[in-house]
Amino acid sequence: MIAGISARYALRSLGRHARRTVLSVGGIGVGCGVCLFMVSFVRGESNMMMRAAAESGAGHLRVVPAEWVDTRENTLRLDDWQALLETVKAADGFRVVTPRAQSDALLGFGTRLTGVQVLGVDPATAQEASRLVRNVIEGEYLEPGQAGATVIGKAIATRLDVELEDDLMITVAGKGGEMRSAMLHIVGIVSTGSRDLDSTICQVDLGELERITGYQGAADLTILLDDPDRLDETAAALRRVLPDGTAVLTWRELMPELASSVKVDETWTRLMVGIVVTVVFLGIASAQLAAVLERRREFAVLAALGMKSWRMVRVMLVEGLVLGLLGGVLGLALGIPSTYLLSTRGFDFRFIYSDTDFTVSNILIDPIIYGDFGWWLVPLALSLALAATLLSSLYPAWFAVKTDPAAALRVEN
Repeated sequence: MIAGISARYALRSLGRHARRTVLSVGGIGVGCGVCLFMVSFVRGESNMMMRAAAESGAGHLRVVPAEWVDTRENTLRLDDWQALLETVKAADGFRVVTPRAQSDALLGFGTRLTGVQVLGVDPATAQEASRLVRNVIEGEYLEPGQAGATVIGKAIATRLDVELEDDLMITVAGKGGEMRSAMLHIVGIVSTGSRDLDSTICQVDLGELERITGYQGAADLTILLDDPDRLDETAAALRRVLPDGTAVLTWRELMPELASSVKVDETWTRLMVGIVVTVVFLGIASAQLAAVLERRREFAVLAALGMKSWRMVRVMLVEGLVLGLLGGVLGLALGIPSTYLLSTRGFDFRFIYSDTDFTVSNILIDPIIYGDFGWWLVPLALSLALAATLLSSLYPAWFAVKTDPAAALRVEN
């Protein structure tokens, strides 16, 4: 009963000052809409960076020898890697699992030389695991078990002045430290669109790399997940089933500089959202305080009639609650269309950076960033609006309670 009276009184008070109420709701709505757009953009950017890192060869997860975590030594190999591969494949939540190994090498053609990291792969899964080798502009990609063949990047082909079907001399430091050489036939040339990335691509069948280097087996298992949002949970589950002597690393641990960049963006967004909410908070507090000052006589009469202090506080909080709900709804009305457009059409940075290679730390970045869109927009908008209005109503409510009724009536008269 009392709560209903307080609500009706608060609604009547808001209706008596319709212009101020509309302006307050508009300020809350615009602030919430801006916050939703910013959060959607940064969440989309974070998802894009994680996808780009994973599909540029790092994987969402990577199983490596435990010693590799400290040494990052290319000569380390997984013990019984084929059994590990079957164990991982038997688990749930993995989209693709591919074995790999790599070695520093020198490629030569005639008198021209270039240094690369040759990557031994499983051709059956390598293209699905890495976007870098999906665009074969000449020839074709490797076939499983194909010996003496290689796929190289366009920049390497240009640097060495080679073409499809040419033979390259590869020289590596093999097992035992001796120098080993072999001839590789170019069966495919790929292009990522980035000269820097193209100059790093040299892939052979994993068995061919074993033959050239003398190191047997896979150095790691690179994994893409069905649900990247469950990254940490899936990594923890995988660690429980794998034997000692192996380590499971996430893309954040493999590429800490990229993870730090994503973290900085998220922190910056939180700061900007905090600034917007603070501005909204101050605006609503100012409007509510002005309303209290205009209604000092009204509150004095209510206090003289015996209204308890906590009931006056309730009236102010109910007013703040109504403003917050209306502002949150308006924020959703403004934010949902804009975030939907961002999630479907994206923001194309090629319009600004037309001549830039979109690469970071040998990661091919998408030039178009799509925002994140989902049901999370509703609770976020309502929580931001309600937090701003309820908190901003506390000081005006305290001021109303502390006002001396006799003084307020004398001032009014």
